[in-house]
Amino acid sequence: MGKLVVSLDGVVIKEVQITKDKTTLGRRPYNDIVIDNLAVSGEHAVLQMVGADVFIEDLNSTNGTYINGKAIKKQLLAHNDTVEIGKYKIKYLTEENSDYEKTLVMRPAASTPPPFTSAGPTRSGHAPIIAAAASGSASIKVLNGAAAGREVMLTKVVTTVGKPGVQVASITRRPNGYAFSHVEGVNRPSVNGVPLVGDSVPLRNGDVIELAGTAMQFIHH
Repeated sequence: MGKLVVSLDGVVIKEVQITKDKTTLGRRPYNDIVIDNLAVSGEHAVLQMVGADVFIEDLNSTNGTYINGKAIKKQLLAHNDTVEIGKYKIKYLTEENSDYEKTLVMRPAASTPPPFTSAGPTRSGHAPIIAAAASGSASIKVLNGAAAGREVMLTKVVTTVGKPGVQVASITRRPNGYAFSHVEGVNRPSVNGVPLVGDSVPLRNGDVIELAGTAMQFIHH
């Protein structure tokens, strides 16, 4: 199962879960994904799900369909592929890499890792950099979206939050408190409505973090 993240000029407009065998995309209102722009044909492209694979096919559109900058007729989509239609960019994310809660919550392994075990960043850049077996004294509470009301304890030295490929940030536990840092994405996350300017900013109890369209409140216990 995968999903599409539609953006214009770096701003995410909509997210669509691919659940049907055929998902149509175009300007006409009867499409599953409607992009109301003259650069988009009435019936521009169709996504076909074959087992776990998703193919995209251009329906002889006027301006064409591009994947990672190359014009295509029909192609299998891979995780993180960017489909370009006019000025719109549609990023394809597979479920195991893009599920919000999996990114938000670093589920502990079966065996407890030793303190300060360097895990190292992965290619996608959203693995924890350092893991620790210490218990947390802070949490983040999701304020909107499907996970609204969910509170997650910050049990790691570094906890990453957000959506890989769109916008990712990290919360790091330091001796003198917690720090919030930008990790990935064109747009920088904000704290209390102010976009992050430097590498990181200290977090205080009650601060509201916003990234990838999700608002979260930092709670220091």
